[in-house]
Amino acid sequence: MKEKGRFSFRNSIRTEFAVIFIVVMILTIGVYWIINSLFLQKYYIGDKENSLKKVYAEADMLISSGDPESEEFRNAFIQLCSESNLNAAIVTTGLETVVSTAGDDNFMIGRLFDHVFDTGFGKKKTVVLYKNDRYEICIADDPRMGIDYLELWGSLSNGDIIIMRTTLSSIRESVGVSNRFLGYIGFVMVGLSAVIIWFVAGKITKPIGELAELSERMSALDFEAKYTSGGRNEIGVLGEHMNELSETLEKTVSELKTSNNELKRDIEKKEKQNDMRLEFLSNIAHELKTPIALIQGYAEGLKDGVAESEEDRDYYCGVIIDESDKMNKLVKNLMTLNELEFGSDKVNLERFDLTELIRGCIEAQRLIIDQQGIRIDFDIDKPYYVWSDEFKTEQVFTNYLSNAIHYCEEPADSGVTGDRAKRIEVRFRDKGNDLRVSVFNTGKPVPEEALGRLFEKFYKVDKARSREYGGSGIGLSIVKAIMDALNKGYGAVNYDNGVEFWFELDAGGADGGKGSVR
Repeated sequence: MKEKGRFSFRNSIRTEFAVIFIVVMILTIGVYWIINSLFLQKYYIGDKENSLKKVYAEADMLISSGDPESEEFRNAFIQLCSESNLNAAIVTTGLETVVSTAGDDNFMIGRLFDHVFDTGFGKKKTVVLYKNDRYEICIADDPRMGIDYLELWGSLSNGDIIIMRTTLSSIRESVGVSNRFLGYIGFVMVGLSAVIIWFVAGKITKPIGELAELSERMSALDFEAKYTSGGRNEIGVLGEHMNELSETLEKTVSELKTSNNELKRDIEKKEKQNDMRLEFLSNIAHELKTPIALIQGYAEGLKDGVAESEEDRDYYCGVIIDESDKMNKLVKNLMTLNELEFGSDKVNLERFDLTELIRGCIEAQRLIIDQQGIRIDFDIDKPYYVWSDEFKTEQVFTNYLSNAIHYCEEPADSGVTGDRAKRIEVRFRDKGNDLRVSVFNTGKPVPEEALGRLFEKFYKVDKARSREYGGSGIGLSIVKAIMDALNKGYGAVNYDNGVEFWFELDAGGADGGKGSVR
């Protein structure tokens, strides 16, 4: 009884592979030998028949266009017959020889007499292959020579009679020689191929055999694969051991691990969604709490008549209007951010002059820049053309510029005081196919632990100061959403004397000069 997990020589992949290949090779050589025996002679006769037709047509053309008595015609005709390995002769109706390629003209003329005058020689063994009103092609047994010939005889366009012939005995001999040679070579090739295949098959199956032996020591490991193809070769042995492993671990490990992984993912997903929801609600509540409280307090003061003078009433109304405006901006920013994050706001790429856009943004903020005593440096006077969404690009730059204005301070170690000690620099940098726009403001660097969170929703480094100028922590989140939609880079960099915010745009084919680099 065969031991489980072992394979015999007869069931080896190496043996199966070698046997199949050798059998296929023997069948291929046998089929080729049969085809060669049955059809080579017929193919040869067909090829020679076409040669006879071709030489006849060329000879008829030569005799029609030239003088058949000329040396030029004779040489051309002899060359035609020589190239096709034919014996031929042309005679007049008066039986005078025009040209002959045979050594014995009388012999060729005699064969022509056999056909023309139907003398009866070889008639019983004549097989007509092709015939028309000008000539006839046949296989004929020449009784004088005792050899079969393929012959064409008939008349040319000028009335002369032509006969062409080639022997068939050579093809029969060639078929025999070809078959014997094929048999010898086939026998040698089968033996040589068997040795090569046996060697190659050993190389291929050796790693599989090693893997089968290794699988015997893996029965206690976690391995869920199933082998279903069966067989008693090396692959079959490996499959048995793989199935043993899967049967041992399938019910205990696979189901538990799968359920545990799914449960863990679901819990993490729900916790993350819940944290995001709570954080979002908390941030919204926090941002709306102060303006609602102020509006309520001042409105109640107006209602209770606390503000008796016109000046007090104007002040109370001004506070209510300011806080309402902040709430309105917050809601608009949230709507803008929602459209960007959920992809409902389309990006319209167009080519425009970035220099002109930024100069317009700066001029729009000129009043507050001057009020804050800030010197703004933007010394680029050449056009820079970029491909982007012009409106969204303006939103990004305006957010950066607003941040720079509100956080701009005198650098502690600058040695400069008074108006214009605070400074904002706007620069362009060439980044190959992209153009980087940077907005730098003097002041305190952002704490390193906060630098990576600046673009998160509702995140504020200095909450008290953000509240002072109406910041909601959404502006840089809008920048992030816009730049993600444009598939371009953005970020912030700390310096000893301030902070730089940057973003990049597609500048392919941009015109204009290069901006200075700080």
